[in-house]
Amino acid sequence: MHRLRHGVPTLLLASAAGAALFAIACGGEAAAPPPPGPPEVSTVTLATQRVVLTTELPGRTSPYLVAEIRPQVNGLIQDRKFTEGSDVRAGSVLYQIDPAPYQAAYDQAAAALEVARANVPALRSRAERLRELAAMRAAGEQDAEDADAALRQAEANVSAAEAALEAARVNLSNTPIKAPISGRIGRSVVTIGALVTAFQPTPLAVIQQLDPIYVDVTQSTAELLRLQRAMARGQISDGDGSRTVRLLLEDGTPYDHEGRLAFRDVTVDPTTGSVTVRMVFPNPDGILLPGMYVRAVIEEGVVENAVLAPQQGISRDPKGNPIAWVVGADGTVEQRAPVLDRSLGDTWLVTGGLAPGDRLIVESRGRVHPGDTVHPVPFAQPSDEPSAETAGD
Repeated sequence: MHRLRHGVPTLLLASAAGAALFAIACGGEAAAPPPPGPPEVSTVTLATQRVVLTTELPGRTSPYLVAEIRPQVNGLIQDRKFTEGSDVRAGSVLYQIDPAPYQAAYDQAAAALEVARANVPALRSRAERLRELAAMRAAGEQDAEDADAALRQAEANVSAAEAALEAARVNLSNTPIKAPISGRIGRSVVTIGALVTAFQPTPLAVIQQLDPIYVDVTQSTAELLRLQRAMARGQISDGDGSRTVRLLLEDGTPYDHEGRLAFRDVTVDPTTGSVTVRMVFPNPDGILLPGMYVRAVIEEGVVENAVLAPQQGISRDPKGNPIAWVVGADGTVEQRAPVLDRSLGDTWLVTGGLAPGDRLIVESRGRVHPGDTVHPVPFAQPSDEPSAETAGD
């Protein structure tokens, strides 16, 4: 038993040595593993394209027109002729003030005018007769002058009576309170039988025109100056000159109709450092209501030859500066410092440091360094479609 335990290892060593001698005899030397090739990296070749630059600004809606309904005469509300919350048309009657006192005043002014007019013919005949007699020295000059003065006074009384009649007519015409604009009317603050006064501070109701409707947003002056400088350098153009605006509702859904830029305010709010930008949107379905929070997507300009770099191909150094790795013509890695303008989706708008035709590294197997030789392959975008194995699960 002792000999068997020591004999087995000896036999195994002998077998291994024989196998090694046989391999040397057949191949001369043992085959060495092949040297590793350059690491594989996925690249995206940069190209130029036309890009429409947009900015998203928060804001709120406001009515296109607002009319506060106030009475122009004193009186009692006799009737209300609209339904609260309904649409009214310009010129339609909203309230009726009791017209009886104003009708009586109108009739009295009309009668006074008739009296004034009735006195004029007799005074005119007398003045003409005395003027003729005075010319023949058959009447005194004083009498003729007195007759002319009486005639002028009578004619002035007629003019005053006509003005009083017109004032009475205006007051009577203001007893029905009419809508000055078309729009949607809110609640009424008075009921039938309420006493109202002319031009009172509290409006009886408010009409708001909601189609079209305004959208007011705020834009920082820093962003406005940056845009102006980019246009001055020729980096951004006006495109066709149109300024269409899209709208996102409060829940994130896009609004069906496009708007247009109306104006940009000339005064900067000192508390926020921003200016107000007003846009006009059609609102035929009444979806937009005054005071609603929205986000406006405004077209700022067009970059004709924009260079867009995938965001996953741009990293940052410890100081936060952007870094890009590019594969040169000889297959070596180069480090670049791109100048980034803004993010557009999953890409960066690059204004310097990278050029069309550069092969930007977006993925690599292992860490790469400047000067390393790599094997670039085109980057394959991941597919969002489910695979055949999981499509039926």
